[in-house]
Amino acid sequence: MQFKPAQIEKYLKKPEAGIKGFVIYGANEGLVSEYVRSLIKTVAADVNDPFQVVYLNGANVNADPGLLFGEYGAQSLMGGRRAVVVQDADNNLTKHLKNMMETVVSDALLIIYSSSLNKKSSLVAFAEGRDDFGVLPCYEDRDEDIFSTVRQALVEGGYRIGNEALQLMCARFSNDRKTNLGEIQKLMTYMGDAKEIAVADVAEVICDQSASSSEDVSYYAASGYIRGNMEKALNAYRRLLNEGNEPISVVRTLAYHFIRMVSCLGIMEKGESLDKALYKLTPRIIFFRESSFKQQMSVWKKDKIFAVLDLLYKCEKDCKTTNMPAADIVSYAIMQIASEAARLGRTASY
Repeated sequence: MQFKPAQIEKYLKKPEAGIKGFVIYGANEGLVSEYVRSLIKTVAADVNDPFQVVYLNGANVNADPGLLFGEYGAQSLMGGRRAVVVQDADNNLTKHLKNMMETVVSDALLIIYSSSLNKKSSLVAFAEGRDDFGVLPCYEDRDEDIFSTVRQALVEGGYRIGNEALQLMCARFSNDRKTNLGEIQKLMTYMGDAKEIAVADVAEVICDQSASSSEDVSYYAASGYIRGNMEKALNAYRRLLNEGNEPISVVRTLAYHFIRMVSCLGIMEKGESLDKALYKLTPRIIFFRESSFKQQMSVWKKDKIFAVLDLLYKCEKDCKTTNMPAADIVSYAIMQIASEAARLGRTASY
């Protein structure tokens, strides 16, 4: 069965004896490593304890399934439960795993993981179909996950950080937890005995690893009045295309962004302040994008926002009905939005 984050947190605090194993998959290598380590620690205090933890490679198991059968069925020389970890597993393991679970009796915890697996893999399907197996998908971290990772790491290290420095750090991080944790560790080393992290510290140490996202395109385009943001929007858009994203998905994210602005204006028209309006938006604007969103709200008025939404509607229609390349149509729309933002910004400054 698939474990949700709350379920795995509950399991890690109080492991269920009825769970025989886990299949962990996904491109977020940092989160995969974190789950593997945490699950091993439910069995052994030391992840390198040779008496309680054994590591196998998927390719070796495929070549000789007896390796897995033997380790899974073996008893711990020190007593207690053992962890059997299979790394870089693939779908060739599925048939051996089915056979082993039917023929070998063991209380060992089986942990299988690989970034090459996906939700359609037979190995994942096998685990999802059993009540005694957990499936842990590890997708790229969302903005909320990045914030939680940073906050937890800094709190555990006894560090204090202001809101502005925290915003800068989160904005520079990528969607891969492993990379982010490495950057946090680098910052901690740089800080030495000092525990108060300032903006200058983050700017000096943390590399900009931020991944391209449709949200990046939206925020850069709508903030085109800030120098360089049109080019940033186009660069982020090109990276998305190179990663295999569809142009229309970017159009829809842009439209959603401007619809959120309309919603915010609607709340403000009822007498609420901008801060109150932001608080009432559902889902909330992630905290490190709030300042950018507020700046946009000070520039874009309702009639201009509706004009952009009309532009995006026509853009999506053109992508579906004309022979022009969809990528070029969307690129031109992004430039139009950023150009209008620049014009509005100049007008607002007079």
